[in-house]
Amino acid sequence: MAGEEQQRSPQPAAEPQNTPRRDEGDGHVPRVPLLRLEGFEGPMDLLLDLARAQKVDLARISILQLVEQYLAVVENARRVRLELAADWLVMAAWLAWLKSRLLLPADDELAMEGEEAAELLQERLIELACMGELARWLEARPRLGRDVFARGLPENLVEVDRSGLALDMPQLMRAYLAAVRRTARRRIYAPRTIRFWTVQDALSRLTRLLGETPPGWSTLDAFLPDSLPEQMEGEDALRQRRAALAGTLIAGLELAKTGRLELRQDETFGQIMLRPHEQAEEAEPPADGAAHNPQGSASAGAAGEERQDI
Repeated sequence: MAGEEQQRSPQPAAEPQNTPRRDEGDGHVPRVPLLRLEGFEGPMDLLLDLARAQKVDLARISILQLVEQYLAVVENARRVRLELAADWLVMAAWLAWLKSRLLLPADDELAMEGEEAAELLQERLIELACMGELARWLEARPRLGRDVFARGLPENLVEVDRSGLALDMPQLMRAYLAAVRRTARRRIYAPRTIRFWTVQDALSRLTRLLGETPPGWSTLDAFLPDSLPEQMEGEDALRQRRAALAGTLIAGLELAKTGRLELRQDETFGQIMLRPHEQAEEAEPPADGAAHNPQGSASAGAAGEERQDI
């Protein structure tokens, strides 16, 4: 082993061409180191697979060069992750163990010691593999400050009372309850009353205004009470105006029923017009023009019937 290493000059370990393979998701962190050895050139995991399958001659590979290049890669990769370094160590240890099996002496006693050492090394390699699995499990767990954030520190706020008032809380509560009880006794709910314009009020106003209105037709709005403004605001004012309009219309119908008033509406939902019935009688034409005035003929016929009854 020593003679072989003396004859072969080891290649420089930290050469720029020994660029490890990089993981796409790890940025600049190498995944598996690239080895440039006598008899092999490629990634370390490929060398391990070929050595296990006995497809490469480990006798031609220098373990010294392997260890030197491995240490150079680990030293240069400052940002290497723990689980990757553990995997590299396991692969390098497996290669060293396989190489040692080839170099074991043929003597039985020495072979027994070599086998015990190999078993011990194998146990340690298994432990290293378990450590690598554990490192990957720890890496996959959420981290505090990256995936999970703790609750922030409480604010050290100091309340300063500069009012200068010294209050006793029980006395303050008793005074408040006493004030509430006093106001509760005097406060009696009384709903707001709204006075609406009734039909009787409208009848009285129409009867009084019929003799004062000028001759001709007048609108129904002209007989609404004076207390209602033309433009009213609020729902209560709108209700009062509607009630006054409905009461005045019903009063006009009652007076028209008794013959004291005439009502007219030229179109549907149009303005309602009214006038006293006496004005209609005074405006009747003479008897000879009764044929041209159906309303006049009807009035004349009604008058003739009254005379016959008399």
